[in-house]
Amino acid sequence: MPEEYIYAVARVRGKEQKLLAAPVMDSLVSAPGVTEALRILADHGWGDGEGTDIDGMLADEREKTWSFIAELVPDMSVFDVFLYANDYHNLKAAVKESARMESRDSVFIRGKETTVDPELIRRAVKDRDFGALPEEMQEIARDAMDAILHTGDGQLSDIMIDRAALIRIAEAGKAADNEILRMYAELTVASADIKTAIRACLMKKDKAFLEKALAPCDSLDIPALAQAAAESVDALYETLERTVYADAISEIRKSPSAFERWCDNLLMDKIRPEIHHPFTIGPLAAYILARDNEIKCVRMILSGKVNDLSVESIRERVRETYV
Repeated sequence: MPEEYIYAVARVRGKEQKLLAAPVMDSLVSAPGVTEALRILADHGWGDGEGTDIDGMLADEREKTWSFIAELVPDMSVFDVFLYANDYHNLKAAVKESARMESRDSVFIRGKETTVDPELIRRAVKDRDFGALPEEMQEIARDAMDAILHTGDGQLSDIMIDRAALIRIAEAGKAADNEILRMYAELTVASADIKTAIRACLMKKDKAFLEKALAPCDSLDIPALAQAAAESVDALYETLERTVYADAISEIRKSPSAFERWCDNLLMDKIRPEIHHPFTIGPLAAYILARDNEIKCVRMILSGKVNDLSVESIRERVRETYV
């Protein structure tokens, strides 16, 4: 089994040398404008340095990542845990599209970043043929569709599908043989639950709502989190103080984006040791996550440049790099 990944990890090591390191990110942040930032990226193989289709460039980079990994791993399903969120995003889009009877093709995620064909999801929801969906999606697709048709509340259907996505991610994490995959799943679910609890608390949602919105999570006491969020922000912070996410409280107090940055940085910290593990699938999983983090950072920087944000404001949003 160890020998199975020696060649793949060696290939990944070469690709890691091309990841955007912290000095490059800093030069992007310091660039006078988006044009100069795009030229810096072009010097590192991103785009042509002249185009303005930022979304297209970022999509190309994501495609590069998954195409490269597909060359190395015969069974890509080992990485499905990274893609389930996209599948359920497409389910949310299909439910809203069908309920409103309007086509919104651009909101669907396609390519190698899904495990279920988005067109299959669209057709199944449109035709109410929920049995055509993967078994794990059938019940929530039916329930979310019923909810939006009966209440007209798109947010309610979103909450239902988001929770189902987190449950799917958590289950995949528990079934994974690799610690990186298990850790990713747990942190993804926990951070989503904390963000949901914070939003619900600020919106004065009751405990019944929170119990329906929060997904099971091993590193959080969900009943206690729901009870605290239904009481007050202070009670919520006190509950989080007793968890492994206590260090995040200061960031949560700043803003939701600061907390998201804390979570992303924690993920990079946890996967960085994989640089030294040559005999498992871990380095491949870490590379996928590193690339996702890198693309997210570039998107934030370029968005800041397009919107004329200050260098200081952009720098506050940039995540730690893998290398």
